[in-house]
Amino acid sequence: MIASFVPVPAEGGFNPLDVNTGSFFWTLVIFVIALPFMWKVVFGPITAALYARDAQASEAAQAAQKARDEAAEDRARVEVALGEAQAEAARQLAAARERAEARERDIVENAKREAGAMIEGARTQIRAEQEKALASIRAEVVDLSIAAASKVIARNVGSEDDRRLVQEMVSDSKESK
Repeated sequence: MIASFVPVPAEGGFNPLDVNTGSFFWTLVIFVIALPFMWKVVFGPITAALYARDAQASEAAQAAQKARDEAAEDRARVEVALGEAQAEAARQLAAARERAEARERDIVENAKREAGAMIEGARTQIRAEQEKALASIRAEVVDLSIAAASKVIARNVGSEDDRRLVQEMVSDSKESK
């Protein structure tokens, strides 16, 4: 039955499934003799290329790991620097805020002092005007009193002694209040 599966070639043709012991032997001998040459010429360079590729891949993996480690170190340094920068910015902001608050207090205090000085100046001016008005009123009262006394006594009261006497009376009345 097995022979029925193997096609029979036409006369004199080559059948790859027809294994003849003689040709198998010679094929094996030729292969063994050619193997060192194939190893030297074909397999040697292929093996060297594979080893070189493996070495190159290993170096690339080591370089990538080194780069990854350096990147992690750089990232850590950047994060530290960023934290320091943020802390410095916060310190500068706090200092600026304190300076602004101090400046605001100074401005408010200066404004209060100026307002107080203006109010005190106005009070002093008002007192001076009051004294001036009172002096004017007293002088008028003295003149009116002398004129009234002159009419009452029917003589001319206007001497300097009379004026002084009336002024003293007005001053005494002012002090008694």
